[in-house]
Amino acid sequence: MGLPEDIALFEQSLHDLITRYEQYFLGLEKREPLKLLDEVERSARKYLNVNIVNTMLKFKFNSLVASFNTHKQKWSRINRLIEDGKYSRDRFKMAMHQDKASARQSQPSHELDAILEVEKIYQQYIEARKACNLPLKNVTPEMIASAIKKQKPAISAKYNCDRVEFRVVIEEGKPKIKARPGSSEAQ
Repeated sequence: MGLPEDIALFEQSLHDLITRYEQYFLGLEKREPLKLLDEVERSARKYLNVNIVNTMLKFKFNSLVASFNTHKQKWSRINRLIEDGKYSRDRFKMAMHQDKASARQSQPSHELDAILEVEKIYQQYIEARKACNLPLKNVTPEMIASAIKKQKPAISAKYNCDRVEFRVVIEEGKPKIKARPGSSEAQ
């Protein structure tokens, strides 16, 4: 392998090592990733005393080595705190993410479908605003959800239907959310 491939492999290994250490500090990994750490250290030392002529590759390699050294200092400090019994794992954030995931799974399928529909409409609306070169800062998923929630019963009552389908269209250079009655579930 040449220098560019070695640097790319070093970068990927470093990224994997950072991820594995984060998992270790959260308690998801049982053991410290010492084998991968050794591989990354070898990669960092491989071109340390070599004169790299290509400036871009030299900069990239030096940046990766500096990042590795910074992370290594952080990991040794955290390991010292663990050994002293002064490190509390960040299980609060992990539990919060797991609670969100389990809450989504426990919702009835029609609620989950409604949430997914709103997310889909929101993404389409954002893309349409980008296409029209309109600002995005005031558009939130909650705004789209409330508009859909407000329109759905009115259209259902007006057209006497069970389902209402929403889509995003561009009219006169502005994106709009259009609703139309869907097929009735009784049919």
